[in-house]
Amino acid sequence: MNNLLGKTKRLFGLSMAGMAMMPAFAAESGDGKKPMNILFIMCDDHSYQTISAYDSRFISTPNIDRIAADGVRFTNSFVANSISGPSRACMLTGKHSLANGFTDNSSSFDGSQQTFPKLLQKQGYETAVIGKWHLTSEPTGFDHWDILIGQGDYYNPTFIRNGKKVKREGYATNVTTDLALKWLEEERNSEKPFCLLLHHKAPHRTWMPDTCDFDLFADAEFPLPATFYDDYKGRSAAKGQKMSISKDMDLVYDLKLADKDSTIHSRPDLEEWGRRMYSNMNPEQKRAWDAHYDVVIEKFKKAGLEGKELDAWKYRQYMRDYLRVITSVDRNVGRVLDYLEAEGLIDNTLIVYTSDQGFYMGEHGWFDKRWMYEESFRTPLLMRLPGGVGGDVPAMVQNIDYAPTFLELAGVDVPSDIHGRSLLPLLQGKEWEPGREGIYYHYYEYPDEHAVKRHLGIRTEWYKLIHFYDDNVWELYDLRNDKNELNNIYGTPGTEELTNTLKAMLVNLQKQYGEEKFINEKQ
Repeated sequence: MNNLLGKTKRLFGLSMAGMAMMPAFAAESGDGKKPMNILFIMCDDHSYQTISAYDSRFISTPNIDRIAADGVRFTNSFVANSISGPSRACMLTGKHSLANGFTDNSSSFDGSQQTFPKLLQKQGYETAVIGKWHLTSEPTGFDHWDILIGQGDYYNPTFIRNGKKVKREGYATNVTTDLALKWLEEERNSEKPFCLLLHHKAPHRTWMPDTCDFDLFADAEFPLPATFYDDYKGRSAAKGQKMSISKDMDLVYDLKLADKDSTIHSRPDLEEWGRRMYSNMNPEQKRAWDAHYDVVIEKFKKAGLEGKELDAWKYRQYMRDYLRVITSVDRNVGRVLDYLEAEGLIDNTLIVYTSDQGFYMGEHGWFDKRWMYEESFRTPLLMRLPGGVGGDVPAMVQNIDYAPTFLELAGVDVPSDIHGRSLLPLLQGKEWEPGREGIYYHYYEYPDEHAVKRHLGIRTEWYKLIHFYDDNVWELYDLRNDKNELNNIYGTPGTEELTNTLKAMLVNLQKQYGEEKFINEKQ
């Protein structure tokens, strides 16, 4: 306990263990004329557990892994608010949700505010966003935008291209990549440095694979996670959620059991959406879909599963489709990397791969995100900086740090109101000062589809303190000895000093980020 603050400071600085030095960093290309390009690839709900650079249990992702192999893998990367729209707003602004005004998915992003693409434009960059946007208002700060409407469809999605709707045939991940490559090859001003936000819909719910990937993982069994039947003892806030694979994962909407005679029924609104997604396919896509899922449906009907057997089946079906979708993402990341190599751009481009948050792959019996628990709080982050370092970066970083990183790389003065800190020193192998005592988190959206209570908290190297403030419920975890966060030690005798220290640090962060109104005055 007495070393808590010292250990936190040590973690937030750079440990060079496992780092391999590359040639000295250069902010400009070899001819000294052009600043570094920026390629920011982000997926929606891509769990770190399903990137083989992080975890090889489930899938091989050789193309995503190329970024890590030639760059760095952040091993302690977190989000500020684990839900799609707010997370994206944090990345664009470098600010926590309350400060940028987009606290939950019912919000609308104020496009008039300061964002890193606008500041890059002023520096002479050509900027583009292609793929998922999900911020309600139209993009600003981009010379070119071609975005999916809302969540977007996996098959034959409609985009909005610079204000005009365009329906495109094909699978969303392929189409989004096609559009990005076309912009790089034909539409951008090659005399300018570029910043391209390539943001995929995948692997967002409902995990609809490309037709060419249906046969993948067909025989994979995927044993249930050790915490699948978590009873949430000592964690009352977790008991009311609606993101259970067993109870809440929908047979038609999520698991594709939309049989032609409609004998399989589920929640009416989700069943309607599930059948609508099928109707959006063209005849060729439907034939391929039916050839695969009609067999799955028939086997499911014959099996007559119940109880834990049904739970295991739902989990396997979820995992198979999710991993098939990831396979398509990885393949398309490879297409973009190959293009950069072929065109001589890869040695003058910062390449970033991340997700808007983490995701549950059955841990605690769940799918989805939202919680400050590790699986949804933690997110993958891989960066390849030409001339930078390689290996693992253990420093605790957050998605509010992306904006200042891009700005510093481009030679832009980072505005003082940005909450994040540039990660460029870490990419250069230098010492890094995060300017904060811990990682601050705040989730605002309740009630919603999954009934996750509003909460905020702080994470340090060893401990995590969470406050579910509507019910004034606290949780405290010792992450060294309880990596699955099963044992809430808040209020346990002997933790008083630790708790008071963490609460004081939490208040400091709330004041730092303008969240004073959420400070618990009775703590």
